[in-house]
Amino acid sequence: MTYFLDSFKEAISLLTTFDQEVYGIIVLSLFVSFSSTVVATLIGVPSGLALGLNEFRGKAMLTRIIYTMMSLPTVVVGLTVAILLSRRGAFGSLELLYTPAAMVIAQTVLVTPIITGIVFNASKANGEEVKRVCKTLGGNSRDVIWLLVAELKINLLIAVVTGFGRAISEVGAVMIVGGNIKYHTRVMTTYIAMNNGMGNYSKALAMGLVLLLISFIVNTVLYHFGMEASDDH
Repeated sequence: MTYFLDSFKEAISLLTTFDQEVYGIIVLSLFVSFSSTVVATLIGVPSGLALGLNEFRGKAMLTRIIYTMMSLPTVVVGLTVAILLSRRGAFGSLELLYTPAAMVIAQTVLVTPIITGIVFNASKANGEEVKRVCKTLGGNSRDVIWLLVAELKINLLIAVVTGFGRAISEVGAVMIVGGNIKYHTRVMTTYIAMNNGMGNYSKALAMGLVLLLISFIVNTVLYHFGMEASDDH
């Protein structure tokens, strides 16, 4: 219990002292997680809608692959991205390894299947009904998509929030591709892992509390906008 009390005091101290390193870590964490979530949303939402609305050969196998990728081991993703971005890798010439960009790429790989899978399940459950309504009203394929998006606002929000939660809490992949470099690629999760390994449990728990607080605030804001969208609908 003493650890948690000390950690709470440490968390307040981390935030109120305006330490450059701490706030740099927080800002970078948010930047990487938001960026990867945005990219994953731009890929995952259209893919999930297309998969849910259309029937084609190989759909069952593709669905199984997406479901499998929803639970990808983070260290495997990190290792794969690191190999591709290494000097002898396919994209080594870009020199992205141990940069925030590499961390965004790794998190995008992790988050995209989650958003795709959630959107797919929702669109599969509602797609046929929406198609029938649009057909009855004389709508075209574009109308089907817009109506389905309107019907699935809450589901889309859940997909984005779930993806962001996966991104902000991820440690294995960003540790491998980012290297946990001070003032460059150190984020909240790698800071926690580093201090835990060094035995600085109060600092690790303190940053953990900060991470929980930030996640709560972000998810509250997203939930608020989602409820407003639902009420408008």
